[in-house]
Amino acid sequence: MAETEIIYGRWAVLETLRAERREVTQIIFAEGVEEKGAITEIVNAAKKRNIPIKRAPRRMLDDLSRGANNQGVAMRAGPYPYLELETLMGVSEGRKEKPFFLILDLLQDPQNVGTVIRVADSVGVHGIVLQDRRGVGVTAAVTNASSGAVEHLNVVQVTNLVNAMKRLKEFGVWLVGLDIGPNIQPMDKADLNIPLGLVLGSEGEGMRRLVRDTCDLMITLPMRGHVESLNVATVGAVALYAAWQARQWEGWIPPHQ
Repeated sequence: MAETEIIYGRWAVLETLRAERREVTQIIFAEGVEEKGAITEIVNAAKKRNIPIKRAPRRMLDDLSRGANNQGVAMRAGPYPYLELETLMGVSEGRKEKPFFLILDLLQDPQNVGTVIRVADSVGVHGIVLQDRRGVGVTAAVTNASSGAVEHLNVVQVTNLVNAMKRLKEFGVWLVGLDIGPNIQPMDKADLNIPLGLVLGSEGEGMRRLVRDTCDLMITLPMRGHVESLNVATVGAVALYAAWQARQWEGWIPPHQ
């Protein structure tokens, strides 16, 4: 295997195994970790795929995860399987649904990226588009922050985000950006039940001018409190659920009463 990544955290490791999209060469448990709950599921999944399991001192796992909270488990795995942009349209067609994409413009914080990706998974987003330079990609920290949800999603990394957005527009996707400022219509005034690409700007600088200019429409979340803005992951979560609600909760199977 040409490249190895360290995935850490119980749910990140378990969902990576469940997704079966990466080659996994080893599971490492900290000495003393009890085999119950998610740990039991990890062991069973590893045995099913004949993946070696190793016990090691906790300090070794702390070193592997670079001090991040690893919950006593890590894995050695191959690189994340990014897709090509054109593949995303096939996902929508395969589900017989209007396209539903999330586009992230140079987000920097893995926690924010992982959080919004976890929400994207929960609402059935067909794919996520990221730029491959200056922004966060699918790192181990993102996988952990998403509780492994990113391992089930279709993610594309592109060299030029604006060009990718224009390509999506050629496929009939409407690009709707979220921002704050004057003369931006509230989110509830926009029809989100369309072939949709939601665009989020970065934590510090917001959306770049060319990215904003490429959007078909800008919307904002009305606010009445004392702070002037919300965390980008919070904004993304609200917008993603609003878009899914506009689709009448398409694909949702309510739990049995």
